[in-house]
Amino acid sequence: MTVTRFAPSPTGHIHVGNLRTALMNFLIARKAGGTFILRIDDTDPERSREDFVDAIKEDLEWLGLAWDRIERQSHRLDRYAEAADRLRVAGRLYEAFETPTELDLKRKKQLNMGRPPVYDRAALALSEAERDRLRAERGPGVWRFRLDRERIGWEDGILGPVSIDAASVSDPVLIRGDGQVLYTMASVVDDIEMGVTHVVRGSDHVTNTATQIQIIEALGGRAPAFAHHSLLTGAQGDALSKRLGTLSLRDLRAQGVEPMALLSLMARLGSADPVELRGSIDELVEGFDLSRFGAAPTKFDANDLFPLTAHVLQARPYAEVAGAIAALGVPEALAPRFWEVARENITTLNDLGPWWELCRDGAEPVIDDADRDFVAQALAMLPEGPLDEESWGAWTAEVKAATGRKGRALFMPLRLALTGQSHGPDMRRLLPLLQRIRAKE
Repeated sequence: MTVTRFAPSPTGHIHVGNLRTALMNFLIARKAGGTFILRIDDTDPERSREDFVDAIKEDLEWLGLAWDRIERQSHRLDRYAEAADRLRVAGRLYEAFETPTELDLKRKKQLNMGRPPVYDRAALALSEAERDRLRAERGPGVWRFRLDRERIGWEDGILGPVSIDAASVSDPVLIRGDGQVLYTMASVVDDIEMGVTHVVRGSDHVTNTATQIQIIEALGGRAPAFAHHSLLTGAQGDALSKRLGTLSLRDLRAQGVEPMALLSLMARLGSADPVELRGSIDELVEGFDLSRFGAAPTKFDANDLFPLTAHVLQARPYAEVAGAIAALGVPEALAPRFWEVARENITTLNDLGPWWELCRDGAEPVIDDADRDFVAQALAMLPEGPLDEESWGAWTAEVKAATGRKGRALFMPLRLALTGQSHGPDMRRLLPLLQRIRAKE
């Protein structure tokens, strides 16, 4: 059974970088008929917030990324404590007492000597009496995992063969002095006990993966198949990480981005395959191939989401947008026709409002001085009574015969006078929806 997981921390809203990780793990599970776990990484009681947990669920539900089960790391603290005890007994977990200032001085000294800034394991040489003294002076220490200083290798699902020399990596802190279990420890225990078989995450976790593989083995577990996707950059190649806070899923949703537009882009971004708009999650699953993704930094431009969103909406039947149109106050009798007219001229559903305002209230006419007499003459010839889709053709034919104008010189001044815009819906279909024609008044 293939088992994957998405493990966000409830300390903020999901952004596009998080989504990339969630989507890849989701698609792997669905393609294999396996299990996708939503695992809330809430071991930090000070920063974790319940409203962010709710927001994470809401964002995933909006996208249609349904999880098969949900886990909370804060409910599993006893499992982490038991694993820590096993590592202590095995001699793989040791207490260290250096202050941040002391550690910084050690790193600087090593760098000045041309050595990698790796923790020197000074804590291992402490006697029990020295440890007792330091606890009395400084309080409980941190607990570090003692790495076997050998090469750690795995076949990465995206990067290919990866090998990390553990001698170049500091023994990782798994438990803080205040007792808080850190991500590296909690994640390993969860992956073992939940039977996680595949883990996809960002390439900034490569070194972390190497240490986790040793921790998994020390606990008697089997390492999952790891894959590390490239990190996102801005459209100009700049680091996107500093701006991810402005690219949260809820911000994109507020801007009118459609779920399938976002998913279609993220399912192919950074791969050798072109981005193609898909109509359903099932289509995304069918077309997903992790081996097609590369290691190079991947450019993400939020502007690419809007043409895709427009295409999604243009194919949407009226029944699926009836609620949004009713919320604008469009009369039920006009609503289906309004959608057919407006759908080709919107990028997001947020754009419907201005088009309905135009239909309901009219627009400030735009009339060139050279066209003023022509427009006045034409509007005086506008048919009385209800207008239908034949009215535009009949009216403009009559105006053409009376004025001699034709082509753009005929149609554009009339469009500008009636809508105030040089582009928009087919006037044959729009004219019957214009409830007030301010230019004529």
